[in-house]
Amino acid sequence: MTIAHTLGALSVMAGALLAAQSAQAQDNTFINPDWANSAWYIGAGVGQSRATIDEPRLRASLAANGETVTGFTKDQRDTGYKLFVGRQLNQYFAVEAGYFDLGKFDFKSTTSGNGVLNGEAGFRGVNLDLLGQLPLSQRLSLLGRVGMHYTKTNTEFSGNRLLGSTNTHASERKLNAKLGLGLEYKFSEALALRGEVERYRLNDAVGNRGDADLYSVSLVYKLGRPASATPAYQPVPVALPPISETMPAPAAEVKPAPVSEKVSFASEALFDFDQSTLKPQGKAALDQLVGQLTGMDLEVIVTVGHTDAVGSDAYNQKLSQRRAEAVKAYLVAQGVETSRVYTEGKGETQPVADNTSAAGRAKNRRVTVEVVGTRKVMR
Repeated sequence: MTIAHTLGALSVMAGALLAAQSAQAQDNTFINPDWANSAWYIGAGVGQSRATIDEPRLRASLAANGETVTGFTKDQRDTGYKLFVGRQLNQYFAVEAGYFDLGKFDFKSTTSGNGVLNGEAGFRGVNLDLLGQLPLSQRLSLLGRVGMHYTKTNTEFSGNRLLGSTNTHASERKLNAKLGLGLEYKFSEALALRGEVERYRLNDAVGNRGDADLYSVSLVYKLGRPASATPAYQPVPVALPPISETMPAPAAEVKPAPVSEKVSFASEALFDFDQSTLKPQGKAALDQLVGQLTGMDLEVIVTVGHTDAVGSDAYNQKLSQRRAEAVKAYLVAQGVETSRVYTEGKGETQPVADNTSAAGRAKNRRVTVEVVGTRKVMR
């Protein structure tokens, strides 16, 4: 399979995953979600692998046997791929295990006297890596990895100049180290795209030792999905000072006590990932809030945006403010007086859960709406 065809397949996979995620979002409104979230994820990548064939050594070996090399060609590139599963330990580290195939690399040489020596080496194996992630923004992260791989190498020779070797097929399994660098871009909380370069230390089964590099593009899908919940709009009455026993009871009718009612919306319920434009199900959730304002003498509404700790403080502050402003704009469009609605952006400064876990970060991404007013007494 060519790289172009494989990348096309990955593109189709990405489209399907995004469509599935969009459909899921339309089916659920998330308000104060208790994430049924898993720290596990899976992925697949494809790209170009490169190795270095030791041409000087091969020429020297042929010359030592009295041969004069008249032609030498080599193919040091092939298509490589990998499949992997990982577990997120915290915001900055994950552990990954995978299977990889770096492809095959070969050379063809001719010598004087119609001599021919051809060789081919293939590498495939399994790996275990520690992956470090440094968030640069809500969407973009820098990746670094270090690990070990257990690789099986198959080396085959053919031709009439086999350098006195009777072993035309050699196989070897070795444990070696590997390193990698890359970038990850999140399409959403569930789906991400990675671009990486990884270096594998290898043995070629005939005494040579060198490196092979894999330049790959991968799709990563995080397992687990949030559980839906119904909107929670809980009134919290404001405590009033008690009436003194020495004071006579007022003859006038006691007015209803003012109340402060607060509701917290998960950001995923209102907005797409890293966005501040209300989506349709977000507007529907806010419509429920507006319905609760019926029968209330409204004094003030305060909308406050919050984010998790991924990305810079300045970016998160601006994102939380934009989201609070978006909620205000919708409430005003539904008939709430603009002078009664105030907004604040708290960024990542007021977490309600641990930012080191995916479930904790999901709880921290929220917009709270506090309504202060007086409920009318129904007669």
